[in-house]
Amino acid sequence: MIPGRRPTHPTFRRSFLFALQGLRTAISQERNIKAMLVGGGITIVAGIIVGLDATSWAIIVLCCGAVIASELVNTSIETVVDLVSPEFHPLAGRAKDIAAASELVLCAAVGVVGIIVFATALFF
Repeated sequence: MIPGRRPTHPTFRRSFLFALQGLRTAISQERNIKAMLVGGGITIVAGIIVGLDATSWAIIVLCCGAVIASELVNTSIETVVDLVSPEFHPLAGRAKDIAAASELVLCAAVGVVGIIVFATALFF
């Protein structure tokens, strides 16, 4: 909650609208989110072409969601670091690098999962 505001939490509807506003802002301002959405779209088209089964679709949807959510968290961490440390500071740089590394690790793992899912669908 924001200090100085009324002590009640926003309604579920308002919270949902805030989340949509955050997603819209990230999509319009962040290049990496756009890249992740394009990658997810390509993956979905490839899944339709290959004819994935229900379990494979569930895995693909979870992986796409995890990557986009991780990128949103990374973006929010970088934004907060930029807010509290507008000038360069080694610890601020370290925090941003570690947040980006978490995204890199997840993307690598999702890439391996994608290879397994599509190789299974194509060759087995």
